[in-house]
Amino acid sequence: MQGELDRIDLKMLRLLQKNGRLTNAELAQMVDVSAATCHRRTQRLFEEGYITNVRALVAPQKVDRGALVMVGVVLDRSTPESFRDFEKAVEKLKFILDCHLVAGDFDYFLKIRVGDMADFNRIHGTQLIALPGVRQTRTFFVMKEVVDNAALDF
Repeated sequence: MQGELDRIDLKMLRLLQKNGRLTNAELAQMVDVSAATCHRRTQRLFEEGYITNVRALVAPQKVDRGALVMVGVVLDRSTPESFRDFEKAVEKLKFILDCHLVAGDFDYFLKIRVGDMADFNRIHGTQLIALPGVRQTRTFFVMKEVVDNAALDF
């Protein structure tokens, strides 16, 4: 990655990662290039996939999603078909923030935000255990979020 990006590109990425609301003029000034050059570079970073999306980070507590739950999932089979079926089903569930295929005791880890334990209990009993191929789940209720959604270090 870094062979394709120069120091200005990297600085732009770092600054935008910290504050996606920077205007083009502000960003141009901070990296010491013209606004037109900054705009072209930003567009290229989007086009080449270095920046994939820009969105607001919503405070979960403000929208009644203050409880963070991690769920380890074990599937009954480890086949490409069972993984594909599980992943297709997970993509449709709006309450799942992240889904990662992992190595170790679990096949997947899910990151879920809910209002409270009762919300999770309902979701678990009606939707999670009904996902294709699920043999077992193990739930971890997060007691304190020490680092969440940290900026990439590059």
